[in-house]
Amino acid sequence: MSAQVPSSRARQSPGRFQLQAERLGPLPLVNHFITRLGLEPLLERHLPTTDKRTGLSSAKALGVLVRSIIVEREPIYRQQETVRGFAPGMYGLNAEQMERLNDDQIGRALDRLFDADRAALLTEAVLAAARAFDLSLKELHNDSTTVRLSGRYAAARGRRLRGKRAPWITYGHSKDHRPDLKQLLFILTTTADGAIPVQFRCGDGNTNDATTHVDTWQSLRSIAGRADFLYVADSKLCTHEAMSLIDGHGGRFVTVLPRSRLEDREFRHWIQEHQPAWDRAWDRPNPRRRRGPR
Repeated sequence: MSAQVPSSRARQSPGRFQLQAERLGPLPLVNHFITRLGLEPLLERHLPTTDKRTGLSSAKALGVLVRSIIVEREPIYRQQETVRGFAPGMYGLNAEQMERLNDDQIGRALDRLFDADRAALLTEAVLAAARAFDLSLKELHNDSTTVRLSGRYAAARGRRLRGKRAPWITYGHSKDHRPDLKQLLFILTTTADGAIPVQFRCGDGNTNDATTHVDTWQSLRSIAGRADFLYVADSKLCTHEAMSLIDGHGGRFVTVLPRSRLEDREFRHWIQEHQPAWDRAWDRPNPRRRRGPR
């Protein structure tokens, strides 16, 4: 996203013309959506700032980081420099708060976020987005990938920090084809309506994808407020535990049957000798071969 076009304001006084240029980038648009989502009040409720000596609330500090990730993606230690490169107020800070901003404050805010009830915070944020933008939660799509990391991370072995378990950064099946690097599992669920993220979890680097769907579906049921939404996932969902749980609670799912399943082999043998009565579920021409088979 380009953020290079500055805005200009002209000031004219008797005998003198003064031009002031300020960089806005995409932040007016970003701030519009942050305001509609009520993100800052939401963070204030879940991460109240009790130490008045900080000079900058955790909600304000995290608001800076959210905007920076969207616009610049600079490291934490460069946030003050990034904020100063834009017009005042674009990062949700006044002049005094901009002077006080530093990487220690953002680090403390991230610590507060780790300690908070992040599941409740995320649920409230998703429901606010659904209300604000009239999003449908009737169909949700899940997938996972790995995030590779460089370094030893010797202490990141699933230890407990302040009463919570931190993820284990370790070796596992690398979807990036980098088995030499440690990793984490990134699990994301989005709406079919607009591909809006509704649930995220971070798993240990050696987590089997097939074991993630039970917890994911139960979280999504709480967010959607119903069990009969359509849950779409790849073949890792095709386990007895996950499918039985969803079906037993009145849920619906679409997945892919792996070739390793007995049912696949049985069907392939059966279809050679039988003529089933097919029900047309979907029919559209091949976009690459319009005269070819449908």
